[in-house]
Amino acid sequence: MRLHHVRLGSGPPLLLIHGLGGSLVNWEPVMELLAAERDVIAVDMPGFGSSDPLPAGTRHGGVQMGRAISAHLDSLGVERPHIAGNSLGAWVALEMAADGNAASICCISPAGLWGKALGPRAYDARARAKRLRSVLLAAVRTRRGRNLLLRTTAARPDLLSPDEAQRWLAAWIDAPSYEDANVMMRAEPFSRAAEVDVPVTIAWGAADRLVGPPKPFRMPRQTRYLEVAGWGHTPTRDDPEGVTRLLLEASSKTTLGDEAVERVVRCT
Repeated sequence: MRLHHVRLGSGPPLLLIHGLGGSLVNWEPVMELLAAERDVIAVDMPGFGSSDPLPAGTRHGGVQMGRAISAHLDSLGVERPHIAGNSLGAWVALEMAADGNAASICCISPAGLWGKALGPRAYDARARAKRLRSVLLAAVRTRRGRNLLLRTTAARPDLLSPDEAQRWLAAWIDAPSYEDANVMMRAEPFSRAAEVDVPVTIAWGAADRLVGPPKPFRMPRQTRYLEVAGWGHTPTRDDPEGVTRLLLEASSKTTLGDEAVERVVRCT
């Protein structure tokens, strides 16, 4: 299978993994900023963006997608990078860490840390969006359309350019593996926290309208937890400089400290 990635910069390798319904375009606001100090590798998860789905018969769960990404990194000669993930991408990052394939983890609004399985969605908004694709892609070219259609993704969707907004929305509508990944994500919580033995930073946007904060008992031990004012679920355009600072800080940690879960409110 073929995974699509963009790589730039130099320094310690930092892998960026987008969320459910996203693609590496969600990281574009911060990639060049990070590349000044990191070897940045942004990847489209299997069946998202320009990447192939997993082979027939393989489910798009966090473990399976994480192992496919690890195999792709092996082909690039990258071993145990620092990893930053958003939403489902953060869950995938945690699975990679549990497999021993990460140097540190930074999770932004992570999926999977809820207390029990979410179960099926009551309403399939994406099915309707697929039928209205051309109308919605035209709508997000307007400020009002961006604020209406992307408000569960970004705290300030008006900060996205029209072209950027179209690419974010199209990634959600067009991903061939979305349904399978969504079913797998909602079937059970992340269950391998005890196997994660690298530094973990979890940042939650105070303006996240999509997913609530994680349950402390689902976090890996010695997790640093931040609540950040002004950030939505995917905050790379809300505050690119702040996200960059967080990712550089988190990826500078290589050893576990003695701290317990730390709660910090950071204003950007």
